[in-house]
Amino acid sequence: IDPGQADAIVLSHGHYDHTGGLPLACARAPGALIYAHPAATAPRYAIRDGAAKDIAMPGQARSALERHQGGVHWTAAPAQITADIGVTGPIPRHTDYEDTGGPFFSDPDGRSPDPITDDQALWMRTTRGLVVLVGCSHAGLVNTLRYCLGISAAQKLHAVIGGFHLNAAGDARLDRTIADLEDLDPFLIAPCHCTGVSAMRRLQQALGDRVAPCTAGTTFRF
Repeated sequence: IDPGQADAIVLSHGHYDHTGGLPLACARAPGALIYAHPAATAPRYAIRDGAAKDIAMPGQARSALERHQGGVHWTAAPAQITADIGVTGPIPRHTDYEDTGGPFFSDPDGRSPDPITDDQALWMRTTRGLVVLVGCSHAGLVNTLRYCLGISAAQKLHAVIGGFHLNAAGDARLDRTIADLEDLDPFLIAPCHCTGVSAMRRLQQALGDRVAPCTAGTTFRF
């Protein structure tokens, strides 16, 4: 797939590992319209064992965003890319068991928890149902899937692919996530990235063959 043929670039959220490739992407696809939440460029930190790590969008990526020729659509609300492809914008948080998935803060001293309001997902309507691409699911995987079904007016969830951010989830959260996934009944669940190895095993044990391996280079066709 040639990145230069891209019409749109969608940023799932502003963390460095989801935006660091933006300068290259913008150079390869200068005419693509970028979809990003207004808070994607905000300062942010992860604090573990008393040490703060800057995890914000890198400076070069912010610069690329500011000068991108194709322009930026700031997704403060749901946005439609094509008739059957859309971006959620900010995702409402309704479940009582999901959280951002880590020790995330807006300051290096850990005084201001970061709700990661810029977290968003991409959805696509297909003939077999809705396909949802998530970055890290900081708004909660189940919150995200339910919201995508609602704003897309899709009748059925066919697939969810991406990072579920369950690598720090306890048994209670995993149990409820699995129960809600069973209710949503997708045909394909493809966890990767921040999902976590133990969480992936739990998903496979509970949901069987519908949980598919997803690594760099994996291709899905719908």
